[in-house]
Amino acid sequence: MGPVTTTHVLDLPTPALVIDSDRMQHNLATMAAAHPGAALRPHVKAHKCTALAAQQAAHGHHSFTCATPLEVLGMARAGLGTDLLLANEVLHPARLEAMAEAQSRARITVAVDSPDTVAAAAAAGLREVIVDVNVGLPRCGCLPGDAGHIAALARAAGMAVRGVMGYEGHLMVVDDADDQRRRVEEAMDRLFAAHDEVGGDVVSAGGTGTYHLHHRVTEVQAGSYALMDSYYARLGHPFVQACHVYGTVVSANAKFAVADVGLKAMGMDHGNPTVELLDGGGADVWFLSDEHVTFVPHTGVLSVGDRVRVVPAHIDPTMAMHATAWVATGHEVIDRWEIDLRNW
Repeated sequence: MGPVTTTHVLDLPTPALVIDSDRMQHNLATMAAAHPGAALRPHVKAHKCTALAAQQAAHGHHSFTCATPLEVLGMARAGLGTDLLLANEVLHPARLEAMAEAQSRARITVAVDSPDTVAAAAAAGLREVIVDVNVGLPRCGCLPGDAGHIAALARAAGMAVRGVMGYEGHLMVVDDADDQRRRVEEAMDRLFAAHDEVGGDVVSAGGTGTYHLHHRVTEVQAGSYALMDSYYARLGHPFVQACHVYGTVVSANAKFAVADVGLKAMGMDHGNPTVELLDGGGADVWFLSDEHVTFVPHTGVLSVGDRVRVVPAHIDPTMAMHATAWVATGHEVIDRWEIDLRNW
């Protein structure tokens, strides 16, 4: 948190990342009601902000998922290290050793999915691991049939194996609800088959797009729900858009307008963002370049100096592009949060 010298969102220098506090609190309360306490392990990669993680802790969640060693270390330094899971494979000795040193003030568990990652974690002095299982997403994770062997290697190296995790990220956005439910169940069948061989108390999976389908796992790793984006909004879940990037129109004519929210301020891997006019109108986005978004308002002609709100299609990388988040209630800026968990 930091000093607030600007008290109105329209006075912020743009591009400005603005979090609507009331909307964020709605999202946090809604998810906490669905998965209370330890049933949710919020994923901090979605916001990379210890101040926001503290808000999640205030809603009863004291275990967190991290994507990078820096997130783990930052959460530990912030006093949010009750139970941190690095849901990612890491081999670099210095990064692993830094997390091992932090075990004196935080409980840290790292994901392993191969003999190499097991050996690296053991050599660094890490005490607890979880076996990462590939449940259908072609990313990290061992084959379900290899999970027991990986667990045995970890135990032989002197580490405790807490259980299994598996991320069905390929199923987060599936248009047919029945098809999504069926495929998530199949993915979880694979994860529980691996758990039968691994043991442990933890079966961890899920995300914002599938949070409502999980009744078997011990914890859900949702993250984007706190702030949301247009990619997840299409699913119709009860979470609202709580984060926008405010921009200033820097060029305008009768055909189109240009605002100062470009590729360096907006995650684009899920497609174009959405531009909202402050009077409630919409716009058609043509394209983004390094520093600009070019768009056509649905009604009227904008003037240079007008402000717009841009909704990211993917909140996670958008957050990583900004150093500061401004927290607002309505148009009043009430706080300034450092996005302090960026980088590796």
